[in-house]
Amino acid sequence: MFLYHKRLQYPVNIKKKDLRMAKYLVTQYGGSNGELAAAIRYLNQRISMPDDKGRALLNDIGTEELGHVEMLETMIHQLTKDATLEELKEAGLDTHYAEHAKGLFPTDANGVPFTATYFATTGDPLADISEDMAAEQKARAVYENLIDLTTDPDVIGPLLWLRQREIVHYARFKELFEYYEKKMKNGNNEMKEINQIPYFLNNDDFIMNNLNGNNPYYM
Repeated sequence: MFLYHKRLQYPVNIKKKDLRMAKYLVTQYGGSNGELAAAIRYLNQRISMPDDKGRALLNDIGTEELGHVEMLETMIHQLTKDATLEELKEAGLDTHYAEHAKGLFPTDANGVPFTATYFATTGDPLADISEDMAAEQKARAVYENLIDLTTDPDVIGPLLWLRQREIVHYARFKELFEYYEKKMKNGNNEMKEINQIPYFLNNDDFIMNNLNGNNPYYM
């Protein structure tokens, strides 16, 4: 269950058109290291985490990544909304226009559409969290590349904020990886201690504690 606040995590108010920047920025929407891939990856992997600590962390970070998708969609829209067809052609976005007009569509910067093959799930918590740590570092690197491609402070501000969130997520995943590594027996998937409480409960106290921010694993 998601609790939705009708506001962006970080304010986006881009005043200047920049079609080339929009073309670059879309890679963090639908590219291999982008936010859509991260959101689906974590929300998918959370189910097979061995305890509530892992499930809660993957759920929280995956949910936040959906908020990052919303930010990127807003940025891309604001960078392109007043563009003429000639400007779109000049920026190399005519092929996008042919299929989608000015609508959003998840691709990378080269126009390659989003695919679920951008992420994997092995069912092994250490393997999956290792992938997640790498994903956060790659996303950080891409945001740094994108910052190099613009001088607009209205674009740089949200990108810097998103970059910082990748660093925070990497740290949380690293902590979880180290926690599970200590819990493993002889390198196999059996945990020494597993919380037997199911993650999805019809338990009013459990639900209200989460809604009130009392989940100890909440980001």
